[in-house]
Amino acid sequence: MKIRKRPLVLIGLPIFVIFVVNFAYGEVFTWQRCVREALQNNPDLVSAREKINQTLEDRSITKSVIFPQISAGLSSKKNRIATGDKETTYSYGLTARQLLFDGFETYYKIKSSSLKIKAMEYEYMELSAAVRFNLRKAFINLLKAQKLVSLTEEIAKRRRKNLKLVKLRYEAGREHKGALLTAQANLAQAEFEVAQAKRNLVLAQRKLLKEMGIKKFIPISVREDLDINVEKMAIPNFENLAMDTPEFKKAVVYKKVAGFNLKSAKADLFPEVSLTSSWQRTSSNWPPSDKEWSVGVNVSFPLFEGGNRTSQIYKAKSQLKEKKAEEKSVKNSVLLLLQEAWIEFQNLSDRVDVQKKYLEAAKERAKIASAQYSTGLISFDDWTIIEDNLVNAEKSYLNAQAEALVAYAYWIKVKGGTLENEIY
Repeated sequence: MKIRKRPLVLIGLPIFVIFVVNFAYGEVFTWQRCVREALQNNPDLVSAREKINQTLEDRSITKSVIFPQISAGLSSKKNRIATGDKETTYSYGLTARQLLFDGFETYYKIKSSSLKIKAMEYEYMELSAAVRFNLRKAFINLLKAQKLVSLTEEIAKRRRKNLKLVKLRYEAGREHKGALLTAQANLAQAEFEVAQAKRNLVLAQRKLLKEMGIKKFIPISVREDLDINVEKMAIPNFENLAMDTPEFKKAVVYKKVAGFNLKSAKADLFPEVSLTSSWQRTSSNWPPSDKEWSVGVNVSFPLFEGGNRTSQIYKAKSQLKEKKAEEKSVKNSVLLLLQEAWIEFQNLSDRVDVQKKYLEAAKERAKIASAQYSTGLISFDDWTIIEDNLVNAEKSYLNAQAEALVAYAYWIKVKGGTLENEIY
């Protein structure tokens, strides 16, 4: 299906003059441009990228422990000695500490921090897939809204032509007043739907701008060649697809994080060994002249802390069991979502073909019925039913096309298709 931008026809609706001009000359957005705008401006994506940056810094903070810790000090203090005199002492110097061994606790914490970065990247991919779906849905809805404006105008044009024919027959005494009033009501309904479609078009524009992260409203239109006749797909391997989704990969990573957290909690039971050194100058005069230095090894070992470390280990074990259970749950949920999304897309894709056949049949029947009514071969009641069927068939076909495209977009979302995948 190819959507073409058409100038709108005013049907006694002055309120839409400015809107029609905007629609006719609104800025055209392709799908690729929408993707680029969303990647740059969507606030949810910007926030998610900053969360990844924060996690990167958390890893750097954790890694800092393995490097030498050096500090400088400067002091001046007064003491009252036994004779009652006051003595001033000045000092300055450097102290350094280097961690030598902590039972690999820091190593496990660094591994856990690195995995958290991976988990945040998968969370970003999940969000990007959700944003892509919302953006694609808004894009399709605007395409549909543009098409619906043109379709409703064509229906109104046909209703106006039908009213003219009925009016001629009524004035000639070959049609009753009920038929005339029905034809007038049909035209009023058609004109209302034109106005309604134009209002909905503005709303669809607003929704697409919102998904792109564009704050200021501007009249836009979208353009894309849409082929609804998607080739039949073989039943995919849902098991492999589920294991390749960001949601499942994130669950696997968090299970590994819990494993390293447990190892880190156990390592906290080992003694901590560190190398310490200091150098300073101290004296009662400024600048101080007496040198002092020291080098040593510090070993600390926990003896009793009220069961704190033991409780930390039990807690870490419980968290690991929790993450293992979550991994299984996520896999089962994703498998179900994948199968549901695939079936829904297949059903709606087939429905497009069915609605297309109904539309072709309705067009042919309406063409024949119009000729028959003008010559008096069929009654108004039979003719108006056929006309109504055509209108309904046209709307149903458009709805089926849009629903199939949205279902396909959801299938891509469940598989983990991101905005980044759309850039080429």
